[in-house]
Amino acid sequence: MPETVKIGFVGTGGIANYHLDNLKKIEGVQIVALCDVVEERAKAAAEKFGGKAYSDYHKMIETEDLDGMYVCIPPFAHTDAEILAVEKGFHLFVEKPVVLNLETGIKISEAVKKAGVISSVGYGSRYSNAADAAKKFLSERTIGMVAGERWGGVPGGPEHWWRVMAKSGGMLHEMATHQVDLIRFLAGDIVEVYKKDALRVNTDLENFTVPDSEIVTMVFASGAIGYITTCCAFTKGGGSGRLDFILDGHIMLRYRGGLEIIPEGAATIEVEDKPMFSIDEAFIYAIKTGDASVVRSPYPDALKSAAVSIAANQSAQEGRPVKVPATE
Repeated sequence: MPETVKIGFVGTGGIANYHLDNLKKIEGVQIVALCDVVEERAKAAAEKFGGKAYSDYHKMIETEDLDGMYVCIPPFAHTDAEILAVEKGFHLFVEKPVVLNLETGIKISEAVKKAGVISSVGYGSRYSNAADAAKKFLSERTIGMVAGERWGGVPGGPEHWWRVMAKSGGMLHEMATHQVDLIRFLAGDIVEVYKKDALRVNTDLENFTVPDSEIVTMVFASGAIGYITTCCAFTKGGGSGRLDFILDGHIMLRYRGGLEIIPEGAATIEVEDKPMFSIDEAFIYAIKTGDASVVRSPYPDALKSAAVSIAANQSAQEGRPVKVPATE
């Protein structure tokens, strides 16, 4: 059990700073190395959080003796950083979505399993009392249909990678992956998808190739069906995210931050008010103790969520339903 957990980062942009802020509050964590392709960004993070700044992650991984490494980079940028890290025995945290193409993800997943390291992916929605309560409640019910939505705006300016479909994978893959993953966590694996999308509203945006509206129908391994809609046409207001589960007993469970049974009083769901690890606390605890059971989204499982949206994008391109491919 390491007394001090030494952490390095590949990528020091916005989401990395979120994790860095969290890690600074956890006792026994030391930030020792930070890498970014924009060297000034790495230096700024090192000045704020400590550690040595790098602009080449190959050099950082080769040089540093880390207990854990965070990979917080855009979907298109995932190549070999994760594999090199786990081959050195570094425990691995990867921000979602873990890849843009499944072949790369499978190689990383196999390397993680071969190395026997702890892995965690940034699906923070799994770490809540509401998620626990919903999972228990749904496990005792028959799910007929799942309906989800993730509506919002467009991050960044004209040069931001998110606006380019070939770099981000679009709204479903890059943002609504949280909803896709939570659906999988609560309702089980998705085996087939059929997606339609359109770019009709954001046509005035520069350097924009991402669909502004998407709808995906889903078939679950259980036999349940579902759909999820996404939209990135809102700049102010209008943003929303929710999941609805149509269940036996003619009731619906609505998950929008909290939980609601419709019609009111038709069933009882108890949400415990118990202390719970944040996603970063869970990762550090797992490294310190060797107890990986506290990690709710290890890399091989998270890859299954990415596989759903990758298959959905293929479906839209080919105009047909697509089976969600196996990831192992």
